[in-house]
Amino acid sequence: MTHPVAPFPAPPFPAQRLRRLRRTPALRDLVAETRLSAADFIWPLFVTDVPGADVEIASMPGVKRHRIDGIVRAAEEAATLGIPAICLFPYTDPKLKTLGCEEAWNPENLTNRAIRAVKAAVPEVAVMTDVALDPYNLNGHDGLVKDGVILNDESVHALTRMALVQAESGADILGPSDMMDGRIGAMRQALERAGHKDVAILSYAAKYASAFYGPFRDAVGASGLLTGDKKTYQMNPANRAEALRLVARDLSEGADMVMVKPGMPYLDICREVKDRFDAPTFAYQVSGEYAMLMGAIRQGWVKEDVILESLMAFRRAGCDGILTYFAPVAARALG
Repeated sequence: MTHPVAPFPAPPFPAQRLRRLRRTPALRDLVAETRLSAADFIWPLFVTDVPGADVEIASMPGVKRHRIDGIVRAAEEAATLGIPAICLFPYTDPKLKTLGCEEAWNPENLTNRAIRAVKAAVPEVAVMTDVALDPYNLNGHDGLVKDGVILNDESVHALTRMALVQAESGADILGPSDMMDGRIGAMRQALERAGHKDVAILSYAAKYASAFYGPFRDAVGASGLLTGDKKTYQMNPANRAEALRLVARDLSEGADMVMVKPGMPYLDICREVKDRFDAPTFAYQVSGEYAMLMGAIRQGWVKEDVILESLMAFRRAGCDGILTYFAPVAARALG
């Protein structure tokens, strides 16, 4: 005869009071699952030599374009704050923009001069560059255009020339953001042949055709130039599996790190990329994300605490690092 097992008596109080470990700052820090530090940031900076353009960007409050000497000062600030890398984006003189984008691989263009200036003054700060044709293109596209069609292979050739010149100027990290097929393999092979085997590639592997990029186009002077849209080469926001295929391809072609862009609306993609590939995974907290948060902060609708909360979300989603315009503010807040 079996005897029923007496139910375990309920304790007078919960056996697990999860609030115990939230009681004090020391306890909360002790069991924190995710850490955020200045070492997780890449600071995007806009460089210009156009007279009068070195001003705050209206759609990105608190962010300005810098002359090259201002970029050097920002790099020095990054070093002081413990931010390991900056990323350069040029606001090119409109007179230098052409349909052939020849200024993109000019060794004396704005970006390349800025790279050399930073590496001469603050060599310990890593310099990342943008590899895309939109800052030099009369029609605002990331690739060469013919009869309304964005050309893939011809664009890859142009982008590879651009990447080589940036590497020769001293760039530590190349950031191909164009989304042309095959560009990572072409760049990696060209870098190896030219002796730049140590230059890293952080591929914008899963870059979506997003409405969150608007303020950035203001910042680089491309807003009024874009003809059509970028949906034939940037990703459909509805797609997840395609992002994984793109990441797999870019890693196989020689990317050292991969990026998801935009950031917060695509944290599910960040998590899946990190879990699937366990490769260095980054996300870009893009201009539209920054503008929304900063606008709400300035209006007093939310507290500045949202800055660190938003950045922690990237780390919790699996990102090893974040490109963010909040980098210096966040670094100071983190102490």
